[in-house]
Amino acid sequence: MDTEHLEDWLRDAHAMEKQAEKMLKAQAGRLEHYPRLQQRIEQHVTETQQQAKKLEHCLTILGAEASAIKDMGGQLSAFGQAVGGMMAEDEVVKGGLASYAFEHFEIASYQAIITASEMASQPEITHMCKEILQEEMAMADWLGQNLSDTTREYLERDNQDLRAKT
Repeated sequence: MDTEHLEDWLRDAHAMEKQAEKMLKAQAGRLEHYPRLQQRIEQHVTETQQQAKKLEHCLTILGAEASAIKDMGGQLSAFGQAVGGMMAEDEVVKGGLASYAFEHFEIASYQAIITASEMASQPEITHMCKEILQEEMAMADWLGQNLSDTTREYLERDNQDLRAKT
């Protein structure tokens, strides 16, 4: 099987992880009043950095490289989202919603990549992407399980006229 789509999707995933890293770092830096959320996001930043390296290795296996243009586009998009989030009074809630949705987009992306790598007889790529998929699923699960608590904490802080945003 031709690996053209697999290479392209791996490049997309690499750009996606670079975007995620920038968004997560910006978000974590503004969550001083939400230490559990901040800690989990910081953990996921480290995972995300390792995921980008794994994707670079996957591309190397195929004799390809990451796309600087896609990476730049993703990082600019992340910057715009980070700046937009800074302006929202309820950033911690909206950021949680956006992160939860983004994690599910990543999960779907890796499922497609895994199928393509299996069909292209690329077991090493399949294995690495399954590892990444598990990390993304764990983050999505954590966000889903904690979104109500984060929302409740935000609303309680807001009702007490405490700094609720971050």
